[in-house]
Amino acid sequence: MTKLSDTQLVILSAAAQRDDRNVLPLPGSLRGGAAQKVIGALMKRGLIAETMTDQLAKADPALNRIWRNGEDGCAILLHITEAGLAAIGIEPEQTVPDPAPKTRKPRTGTKQARMIEMLRDDGGATIDEIVEATGWQAHTVRGAISGALKKTLGLPITSEKVEGRGRAYMIVDD
Repeated sequence: MTKLSDTQLVILSAAAQRDDRNVLPLPGSLRGGAAQKVIGALMKRGLIAETMTDQLAKADPALNRIWRNGEDGCAILLHITEAGLAAIGIEPEQTVPDPAPKTRKPRTGTKQARMIEMLRDDGGATIDEIVEATGWQAHTVRGAISGALKKTLGLPITSEKVEGRGRAYMIVDD
């Protein structure tokens, strides 16, 4: 998931709740250079984008939804993108098929490969067993399970308490 500041989360959440998905108005405490910086960061990451309108820019003080004026005098608005919606956990209404992610395979003969073998064995493996086999710290093992194995490699890892062993982790292949 994309890491966002509290201010960025507030801006994206407010835009997602508006029918027109407009980013403006910004929170009242955000003005000037700070507003420019936050908007610039969101645009750079593709979470918001500018939209040209066909209408001449006429400031509506009640709504204050115009970001800036274009060279031809037309209003330019800011709206949340599908990536912006996804960043705050909202599925876009229209889904465009994304390219299939590249499948990553672990190298053989590594500590990670040994850990995967242990997790595939009957009964799986506990954190302590993996620490003993790899020489890693317990926090490194937990990080590898949740990061490298679950998120990066997409392996289906489950855990259960086993009497006499503690919590055992295992890869459940369908």
